[in-house]
Amino acid sequence: MPSPFLELVFDLGSLDAGAVEAAAFGCGALAVTFVDAQDSPDCRHAVLEPAPGEMPLWPVTRVRCLFADAAPGAPHSSALARQLAASLLIEVDSIEAQAVAARIWEREWLKDFHPLRFGRRLWVSPHHERVGAPGAVVVWLDPGLAFGTGTHASTALCLSWLDAHPPLGARAIDYGCGSGVLGIAAARLGAAAVHAFDTDPQALIATHENACANEMHPWLQVHTSAATLPAGSDLLLANILAQPLCALMPAFAALVRPGGQVVLAGLMLREEAEVTAAYAACFDVARFAERDGWVCLAGRRR
Repeated sequence: MPSPFLELVFDLGSLDAGAVEAAAFGCGALAVTFVDAQDSPDCRHAVLEPAPGEMPLWPVTRVRCLFADAAPGAPHSSALARQLAASLLIEVDSIEAQAVAARIWEREWLKDFHPLRFGRRLWVSPHHERVGAPGAVVVWLDPGLAFGTGTHASTALCLSWLDAHPPLGARAIDYGCGSGVLGIAAARLGAAAVHAFDTDPQALIATHENACANEMHPWLQVHTSAATLPAGSDLLLANILAQPLCALMPAFAALVRPGGQVVLAGLMLREEAEVTAAYAACFDVARFAERDGWVCLAGRRR
């Protein structure tokens, strides 16, 4: 029987999540997971996909750090707990050690993810599932580090727009691409070319890998700089945040041809008027849809 893993568990409290991850990996952790300490049934506490630019956590968060081949109570276990406590400046007694049976961990957490449909025929599905709906257009995507799996309202709104307005033959830009889900969906729905850009290097890696997994890489090009994005595009998708959306209006106006379309998401209801006003100089945009307090705007370049 395979040796069990060791899990060190403690409350996040006021500790910085990024610092905790770095300390745990510095001690040799194989994985670091943040979970709801209250195990609340309230779905608002579930972190399926963060809002754009956010890393939300629960009101009371537990940290689970997975290590290889060490039984609780063994000398190695105690040494790891002391090392981690010292790195985080916390009491070693606040760290619990427990054995975890060996499993295929990289697939275990995917069991809770299932295919999602957006509009009439567009689906986003993890690789371990199958979509049997007639005429389905499927983006295969396992949840990962980069934003964009379709579970967040702003992503869902953009995917629904794409389903309702298939970009047949369009030259499209996915600005703030995250996982690449919008660009891949655009390619799946008939875009002639998609150019994806994000300021996060992890997002660029995820977009490239996901495009390859969907066999869409011949149609999707990842850009490491916004300066290389092509002007005269037919469609620009931007699922980011209200403030950068407003600031980027002149850049988007330069990238989209007259008569071309723009889809803007990542803004809340209270921010709709501000973003609409910011685009009034060059675009005619209006609300496409609203979901859970999030708004998607769409319109054309004048």
